[in-house]
Amino acid sequence: MKNELIQLFQETRKNSLQICKPLAIEDYGLQPVEFVSPPKWHLGHTTWFFEAFFLKRKESYTEFHLDFSFVFNSYYESLGQKILRSERGNLSRPTIQKILEYRKYVDEHMSNYLQKSELTDKEVEILETGIHHEKQHQELLYTDIKYSLGTQALKPIYDEKFKETIQQEPLKWLSVEKGLYSVGHADETFCYDNEIPQHQVYLNDFFISSRLVSNAEYIEFIEDGGYQNVLLWHAEAWYWLQNNNISLPLYWQKEEGEYYSYQLSGYQQIEAHSPVTHISYYEAFAFAQWKKMRLPTEFEWEVACKKFNYGARWEWTESAYQPYPGYQKAEGALGEYNGKFMVNQKVLRGHSIVTSPQHSRPTYRNFFHPHLRWQFTGIRLAK
Repeated sequence: MKNELIQLFQETRKNSLQICKPLAIEDYGLQPVEFVSPPKWHLGHTTWFFEAFFLKRKESYTEFHLDFSFVFNSYYESLGQKILRSERGNLSRPTIQKILEYRKYVDEHMSNYLQKSELTDKEVEILETGIHHEKQHQELLYTDIKYSLGTQALKPIYDEKFKETIQQEPLKWLSVEKGLYSVGHADETFCYDNEIPQHQVYLNDFFISSRLVSNAEYIEFIEDGGYQNVLLWHAEAWYWLQNNNISLPLYWQKEEGEYYSYQLSGYQQIEAHSPVTHISYYEAFAFAQWKKMRLPTEFEWEVACKKFNYGARWEWTESAYQPYPGYQKAEGALGEYNGKFMVNQKVLRGHSIVTSPQHSRPTYRNFFHPHLRWQFTGIRLAK
């Protein structure tokens, strides 16, 4: 197990750098909006996590730079002061070169300790959390890079070989019978604390779609005036539409009767049968209303997911992000990882094409505010 963890740690650290390989030096500091972080900040923050939670527990360890905790702490109030999230893109220093030196320094100290020491259960827990924390930020690297490039006037290409379109099978309606079902993570493999404890839920009979809603289907919604029909939208969502002048999914434009979108491989015409992407919960709900259907709950999704393929897009559910019965958040600063965000957010299930390897499972509970849509999010219907 120790050797596997060391290998996973090393592979994960290398993968973050690989994701950034197509970037120009000027791209590393971009932060066009508050919810997007600069690539160089992600590289520093994921390094700080191992330093703050693992290495600083060792008396012999010397921090790389005393200011880096202030720069690269994200939301851990118990670990000291930090810069405002909106200010991350205003820092020309530390440079990307200095951050790469920081990564090398921390990686060397981590590798030396992991090779020479027997790991306690607590250290294994911290190491696994740090690895999967970085995998989360790898997905954020992709989505933040896409937003930073895709909202520019010239729409620069990240990687012309990157493929976002997905072919889907014909639609089938899959049935699930009513009854008591166990949900939540059950075995000894890694999971986050918001996935436990396993518990039972009662579900009524329902049907769930075998595939995601396609671009072609969503275009029908647009052409039928879906964005102008107040009866399809939550009151809060309608306010969001009007105040942000939203009438298309993120990155979409209509030119001479045809729909185009920015993808990591460049600006191109919409592929009709690929899943619609970069959809907010507000839009997913309104589309389901238009179809006279609904979104599945997260528990329906988890029970039914064995029946269909998933992983092209994160899938909005109708479930609020809240603790499971008997939930206990971790002690100390790690307890800030999930529990304090269990308010005003919706759960997404599955994973996406930019989710890192070995970072998905049927019980994974992703969560975002309902208006956000820069992640690779899509729609699966239920009835």
